[in-house]
Parts: sequence; structure tokens; C-alpha cells
Amino acid sequence: MDTLSYKTVSANSATVQKEWVVIDAEGQALGRLSSEVAKLLRGKHKANFTPHVDCGDNVIVINAEKINLSGKKWDAKEYIRHTGYPGGQRSLTASELLKKAPERIIEKAVKGMLPKNRLGAKLFGNLRVFVGAEHDLQAQKPRTINLNDLR
Repeated sequence: MDTLSYKTVSANSATVQKEWVVIDAEGQALGRLSSEVAKLLRGKHKANFTPHVDCGDNVIVINAEKINLSGKKWDAKEYIRHTGYPGGQRSLTASELLKKAPERIIEKAVKGMLPKNRLGAKLFGNLRVFVGAEHDLQAQKPRTINLNDLR
């Protein structure tokens, strides 16, 4: 007879149930949107969350160009990269990056909130960011989530 009336359930890749969700970024603050997306990607909203397993959902973010930043961040926030050559440091402000590639603003913010290991790289692969209201993933039948209802 089993004396324990409860068991700790640990999810694995076979038992995890992933779904597709759509989030509209229009009018959302970048950090608040990114933290919610990171939670969904990680699977922390599920009852069977397991830290070392990809048990999160696949997330589609639309309207990336309509994201909001507070204060003077459009001009003060810099995205820095390095070419690998001496003196090869390059930087773009948030407004310049918005003109060049608006989806990268959300991708960089979410990636910074994920684990810095192989699991984080795998989780980042479950994120799709699109400019505009259209996306090419209708075949997955994604469920729409309103972030204002989550709070």
C-alpha cells in the first residue's frame, strides 16, 4: 500500500502539452509584454512546470512596431553589438532599431529574460515576432491572449 497520498509530477518532453498563443503588442509597454511572453515560453503559468524541461507554449507576437517605451528610452536606450574586429563596437538607439527591424526590439527583451543556457536557446526558438497584424502560422490554430486580462 502506498503511504504517500501525493506525488510530485515532473514533466518531460513526452508528457508536456504545448499550444500556440497569439499576443498583440499594440500599445503594450516593452518590459511588461516581454516578461509575460517569457513566462509563457518558459511554462511557468502551468501546474506541471518543471525547471529543466521545455514545457512552455509557442508564442506569436504581432504588431511589433506598435510597442511603447516610457520616458526618453526611444533616444536613450542603446543596443550595442560588436563585429569582432578591433574598434568594431556598433550601437543603435531604440528609435533607429524600430525603423530598421522592429521585431528585434521584442526579441532582445525576451531573450534577456530567458535562461542563459541550452534550454534558453531552445525556448527562444518557440518565439515568433511579426511586424503588422498578419502572421503565417494560421495552420497551428493559435489561441489569442489579451495581456490586459492577465493582470
